[in-house]
Parts: sequence; C-alpha cells; structure tokens
Amino acid sequence: MKVISGLYKGRSLKGFDIDGTRPTMDRVKESLFASIQNYIPNSISLDLFSGSGNLGIEALSMGGAKTYLVDHNSKSIQTIKYNVNNIGIDSSKVIITNSDFRDYLKTCDMKFDIIFLDPPYATSYINDSLELIVSNSLINKNGIIVCETDDISKIEKTPYKEIKNKKYGDKYIVILKNVI
Repeated sequence: MKVISGLYKGRSLKGFDIDGTRPTMDRVKESLFASIQNYIPNSISLDLFSGSGNLGIEALSMGGAKTYLVDHNSKSIQTIKYNVNNIGIDSSKVIITNSDFRDYLKTCDMKFDIIFLDPPYATSYINDSLELIVSNSLINKNGIIVCETDDISKIEKTPYKEIKNKKYGDKYIVILKNVI
C-alpha cells in the first residue's frame, strides 16, 4: 500500500494486515481522490475508522491542511503513528485519537471539509456515523462525506446531496455533499 499522489507520493504505508480492517485498494483510492481533488487543498479532514491512516494521509499529501485520524483499535493507532512518523508528516498537520467513533462524534467541537467513513462492513456504523454527523453539524457547508460500504442500503437518507455513487467490485463509494 502506497501514497498515490502529491507530496508523499510513492511512500509505503503499513496496515494491510490489521485484523478487522480492509484498506482501500490503490485503484479505488486513485479513482476516489480524482473525484474529490478539488475539495482537498487547505481542507480539514476526518478519517473515521482510520485503520492505517491511508485516506487521511493521502488527503494531506494532496494539499490538505490537517487531518484527524480516529480509530478504536490499538494496533491501528500504533500503525497510524508509525506511518505518520515514517513518512515524516509535520505533527501539526495530524491529530491521532484512539476513540470509539460514537464517543468522538458526540464530543467533537469542530466542523470538517471532508469526512472519510470506511467502517467495518458487517455493522450499521456507517449510518450511525452519518446520523451523528448530521445531528452534531460536523460538516462545513459544501463539505463532503466519502462513504465506503458493501451495501448501498446502509446509507440511509441524509439531508446531504449525493454527488457520486460508484461500484468497485464488491464495494460502493458514495460521496455526499452538504449543500444546506
């Protein structure tokens, strides 16, 4: 697994072997980031269910200002810290939090330009996350939420506008935009 573009292009990332995670494959990540590249410069992103930090690190590599990497798995947190240190990312650009997604979203006191949601597939976490993001107003106007899921029906109706919905093998990438 590698950073695919930008400042850290070609740098290797650990994390494909963490139990309970499935890193976004490079071809899917490349297509995804091509779709959202105009949202990235100077953005503040949240990579919830971060795993290896892959998506948040990619956003920083492409010109994001700061990313918040959140996961509840202690091995994931160790891997994220390794990846950030190994790549040499300025610590002012990354906030790493070991927290349950519900606790984090309930207590978060800021808004994001981009939120990445790639929770374990055999759960309702994606919809649970979206409900908390909406109820706590955690996405800036014109901000986007990038959802990865195996079942499109898990993304229940939100007040956000769907701007992309694409299937890649057994997974869907859905991008929602806050136009409210």
